[in-house]
Amino acid sequence: MISAAVTAAAALALTGCAGAPSAPGGSGSPAAFDPNALSVVATTTQVADFTREVAGSSAEVTQLIQPNQSAHTFDPSAADLVALSKADVVVKNGAGLEEWLDDAIDASGFSGVVIDASSGISLDDTAAGEHDQGGDADDVTTPRTASPTKGALAENPHIWTDPMRAEQMVHTIADGLAAAYPHDASAIQDNAVAYSSKLDALDAWTRANVDTVPAAQRLFVSNHDAFGYFVEAYGIDYVGSVIPSFDDNAEPSAAEIDQLVAAIKGTGTKAVFSEASLSPKTADTIAKEAGVRVYSGDDALYGDSLGPAGSDGATYLAAQEHNVRLLLESWGVRPSPLPAALG
Repeated sequence: MISAAVTAAAALALTGCAGAPSAPGGSGSPAAFDPNALSVVATTTQVADFTREVAGSSAEVTQLIQPNQSAHTFDPSAADLVALSKADVVVKNGAGLEEWLDDAIDASGFSGVVIDASSGISLDDTAAGEHDQGGDADDVTTPRTASPTKGALAENPHIWTDPMRAEQMVHTIADGLAAAYPHDASAIQDNAVAYSSKLDALDAWTRANVDTVPAAQRLFVSNHDAFGYFVEAYGIDYVGSVIPSFDDNAEPSAAEIDQLVAAIKGTGTKAVFSEASLSPKTADTIAKEAGVRVYSGDDALYGDSLGPAGSDGATYLAAQEHNVRLLLESWGVRPSPLPAALG
């Protein structure tokens, strides 16, 4: 697919008719590039949001993956390859998430700087099936194990789900942009510090609210295994996921579905959460079989992708707040007001 796309991209570029990449925020309108600013391509919705916050007016940011698209199965378009070919910097999530990116960079002829936002972050290789599900060794809530699939990720790339790891990503991005554009290095670092203060406030607000829930009641089931770093950060029991894989393109077996239903019943979990970028069909089925509520539609979580402009998940901060509020609701808790830093 990339070969076909690059052929089309080359033809379009030569004729001057290549489609313009999406504007920052994924609006779909052409991006008006300032010739004096750094040209940056960011891969995922979260990384693009971090990059825009850090760069400010120092860069024009083109976002490849659009809201509610999967990073695992993304296929770059001809316009994406043209954007890569013109970029000074590429910012990626890293940790193996963008398996398609190396081929796209090679095909586009990009020769700039690549910033890997996962640099220096310790990665977790524990799949959903290996989390403690609260049962005894001999009962039906024994841990589920995901069936190996071709190209399966060995480590969890969803590092942004923990705001403190997101803060590490932000500073890595800032350092990379400052090195690439020394003229505005001071402004870039100032932006990173200001945004970090908001992440600190988000973390403190989340922790304070989660801590009001007894540990035995902090039970969580998601659509796929995207929240490992989040549950680790806040002491939440990850009962399991509908898709027991880091890759949202995998499919659960009938046996894995039965095991998850048994785990939900055995632990007293109250809800199953779908994700905005995934079909809720299997989550609906599992919730119905387990006799619990399913959160889907507008109440789905933002996992692999942020949402479109105007949605509850339009930015990273908004998406995290949305997720925490719904999780607290499923535990019967009303969250405290947001701190002023997030207001």
